[in-house]
Amino acid sequence: MEKEKIVVGMSGGVDSSVAAWLLKQQGYEVLGVTMRHFSKTDEIEDDAAKACAQLGIAWEAVDVRDAFCSTVMREFAQEYVRGRTPNPCVTCNREIKWKALLDYADQKGAFGIATGHYARIDRLPNGRLTVANAAFAQKDQTYALYRLTQEQLLRTRMPLGAYSKEEVRRMAADAGLLTAQKKDSQEICFIPDGDYASFIPTFLGKEQAGSAVLPGNFVDREGTVLGRHRGIVHYTIGQRKGLGLAMGHPVFVTQIRPDSREVVIGENEDLFTTKLTCSHINLMAEERLEGERRVLGRIRYGHKGTMCRIRPEGKDRWSCEFEEPVRAVTAGQSAVFYEDGHIFGGGIIEG
Repeated sequence: MEKEKIVVGMSGGVDSSVAAWLLKQQGYEVLGVTMRHFSKTDEIEDDAAKACAQLGIAWEAVDVRDAFCSTVMREFAQEYVRGRTPNPCVTCNREIKWKALLDYADQKGAFGIATGHYARIDRLPNGRLTVANAAFAQKDQTYALYRLTQEQLLRTRMPLGAYSKEEVRRMAADAGLLTAQKKDSQEICFIPDGDYASFIPTFLGKEQAGSAVLPGNFVDREGTVLGRHRGIVHYTIGQRKGLGLAMGHPVFVTQIRPDSREVVIGENEDLFTTKLTCSHINLMAEERLEGERRVLGRIRYGHKGTMCRIRPEGKDRWSCEFEEPVRAVTAGQSAVFYEDGHIFGGGIIEG
């Protein structure tokens, strides 16, 4: 009897290696594929190829550099120029990674795809598919997956959703995988040195980067000039380090004004709010939001969540009011809303 084929996105790390190993143990014919999404991917491809060779599964690299550059990298740079702070992984998952993996699966006659994310896919009583929290909250990766579509979820498996990181490393070691002790990557893949401010004018060119890379004024909320900054691309809401201001006590970036090139400086308490709006809505748990809904809201990857009420505000826009103040709501990041341990929906924060 011919085995069912499944394509696993191989990142060269321990998580995707163990996901592939688990699926092979379950009797699938596993095909490994690595996306070449920016120029310097030699180490990733080498590690992914070695892992697949160890597992005895086919491996191939797929070139998605043009789409990644024109979609993820360009959006990232342009958002910073607008004084916003984007999350490129959110865009990449839906627009690049899942599309490329599913296209490859279609070419190879595979029924679906799998990734090494710590998350689960659940079917709700209403028939809708949603991404549910991983069994171990400290490694939960659902936040960056909220934009996936029903069609994408239908063909996706996430084998690591029931395991802790320690269990995954133990399985990798027991299987003798070379990736067993490989460190997790923390930085944005196309900016490994973390120097966003240098990347933006290099990628866009000085003309498109415009005044966002030029010096401007630090001001307080009344408009009093406090000093000079290096360009708004160097800053994000809530930032304290690297300001170069001698104020005698800790101060923080509370607002970025791209039109005037002003970076507003304030106190920690100035960063707290109970309200936000978001756009570019993706609804998982239901087809539409009717009226008000009480949910758990997360405003960034590391935010554990705060109870809030969301309601529709016109087409493709929600308002959100938190029951307790949240710190440093940042335009460009995502607000992701959860109900009973699964994603209800989310959108891009506008302010």
